[in-house]
Amino acid sequence: MAPSSLLARAADSVLVIVDIQERLLPTMPPAGREQMLRNVRILAESATRIGVPILVTEQYPKGLGPTTEPVLEALPPVAPRIDKTCFSCSGSEAFIAALAATARSQVVLAGMEGHVCVLQSALELRAAGREVWVVEDACCSRNPANLVNAVHRMRAAGVVVANTESVIFEWLRDARHEQFKAISALLR
Repeated sequence: MAPSSLLARAADSVLVIVDIQERLLPTMPPAGREQMLRNVRILAESATRIGVPILVTEQYPKGLGPTTEPVLEALPPVAPRIDKTCFSCSGSEAFIAALAATARSQVVLAGMEGHVCVLQSALELRAAGREVWVVEDACCSRNPANLVNAVHRMRAAGVVVANTESVIFEWLRDARHEQFKAISALLR
């Protein structure tokens, strides 16, 4: 990875929220689910304030329902919601087109399930030459051990595994950023 790839850059990032849907959410362990929801909301609100575009995917929404309301509330109205049936976001032509339209080289992933849709998306996006970040504390799997395994696989493939605060402060870069105080308040 080139030195410039070591940090997430707001001007080059797109936040992708993967499959946090009504019927799938209750199957997640309560502690992991609550942490993921909190951090995804913080990421979405921060991305909106900083100008990082957001894409939202929904795995077979007819069966798994729409994106859960707590996530929708944190999104800007312009954030596209993209239906898919392929586990990897890259398997959706609509996703690939929406991602290309952002003209961003860095993809920051959060969502569920970490060892299926997030993992496959991260690996395929990385293989396609994208700089990929997975926000570990904004991901969740029904079995926490599966998420741990997925994180190991993603790291081995060159995906950057980060946490919510690291990504946000990398996007901000400086305490003098005009959104620093507002975003810092989200983290309390």
